[in-house]
Amino acid sequence: MIRLSVSEAAKFFGVEQKTIRRAIKAGELRYVVVRGRYKLAFESLLAWSQRRPKIKNKLARQGIGQYVGQWKIKNRLYS
Repeated sequence: MIRLSVSEAAKFFGVEQKTIRRAIKAGELRYVVVRGRYKLAFESLLAWSQRRPKIKNKLARQGIGQYVGQWKIKNRLYS
């Protein structure tokens, strides 16, 4: 299972840390607490981002999605 910290998730999805913390408080994300810090389940973050159009768009423009066009994927099965 892949887990991200709040700051990593915010950078990855192109949103503010407070947006991630609001989603945690609202119970929209699965997490565990490790040494006093939230570790968020990646699949939970991805599902959350796809349910919210604004977050989905930020992922594509400001998050990791902005780099997809630069990836050279040669196997058509995964492109």
